[in-house]
Amino acid sequence: MTSLVLASASPARRRLLVAAGLEPSIVVSGVDESAVTAAARETYGELVAEDVALLLARAKAEDVADQIDDAVIIGCDSVLDLDGAIHGKPSSAAEAVSRWRQMRGRSGILHTGHWVVDTRDEDHGGTGATLGATASTTVHFAKLTDDEIDAYVETGEPLRVAGAFTLDGLGAPYVSSIEGDPSNVVGISLPLLRELLMELGLAWHDLRSSAHRGAQGAHVERA
Repeated sequence: MTSLVLASASPARRRLLVAAGLEPSIVVSGVDESAVTAAARETYGELVAEDVALLLARAKAEDVADQIDDAVIIGCDSVLDLDGAIHGKPSSAAEAVSRWRQMRGRSGILHTGHWVVDTRDEDHGGTGATLGATASTTVHFAKLTDDEIDAYVETGEPLRVAGAFTLDGLGAPYVSSIEGDPSNVVGISLPLLRELLMELGLAWHDLRSSAHRGAQGAHVERA
């Protein structure tokens, strides 16, 4: 079995992968995101949101790849583009409240950068490849009242996630609709990751854990 390593502390990303049949190990990178983006801006000039997401995903994947041999490392990073302004995790409750007062009744684009590094030995099918791409999903936010915003921020959830909202948690009632891949908003685009892994010669069905393989064909009914 190919060893998959997720270079992220995000429980939501891990849950997505596990639900889709993969069992990644978790190794959190030590990347200083502010330093990486500052250095890139000094070299290349101003960056758009897609560039920031991909830059940080690559930095995280490559940082962990330097520590892990004979594995496929997956790095991700998400940012919200609201009228051209790039937003990651709010630094305080006050910032989260301010952010939501800007977002309510409007739309933003959630960009998630994905980067994959193959450190497997050649004898194990390794390619030595390092590649990535960004997935983007438009998110339409509900028209929240001030009381709703304050109550949501008090839960602490908006402080832990890029864009100050979730699609799979307490923030779900405050997202009116999306255009694009929902898994991307949760934190990792499963269709895009499938394509990147295929570039390494890895088929998703071959990576599924034995427990999930045994469950193939099981019938699930939804009331």
